[in-house]
Amino acid sequence: MKIRPARPEDRDAINVLLTEHGLPASDITHEMLRDFVVAEGEGGFVVGSVGLERYDSNALLRSLAVAPTVRNAGMGSQLLAHAESLARDKGILELWLLTTTAPEFFRRKDYVDVKRSTAPAKLQATTQFAQLCPARAVCMRKIIFPR
Repeated sequence: MKIRPARPEDRDAINVLLTEHGLPASDITHEMLRDFVVAEGEGGFVVGSVGLERYDSNALLRSLAVAPTVRNAGMGSQLLAHAESLARDKGILELWLLTTTAPEFFRRKDYVDVKRSTAPAKLQATTQFAQLCPARAVCMRKIIFPR
């Protein structure tokens, strides 16, 4: 299995993966895929994804999903580490996320619960914050230290 930058032709596979996990997919554009990576399994199939939605020195971490066929093999952790490295490379200082299903996973990765209202205004204005993620979603943040 390899992790690689997402390509425009991966969009449909990413959308299927996200939809199967009950994650928002309707707002993912081809342009947004520039900051996405995928895990490619046997036969070239997309079996995992994660992306960044960048706003100045902040980014919304989104669309972390792993296919059931490779779950519990550390793929989620690998994808998250890759996204954090990408964020560092792009000068991101803080990663933010909303989750309804995986707060414990992210807490183990040093993300902390924060009030949704403390997120930067540009993040709060995103479709993810404003429309797609329910109010019950846990808002989390991690400070990314430069290399």
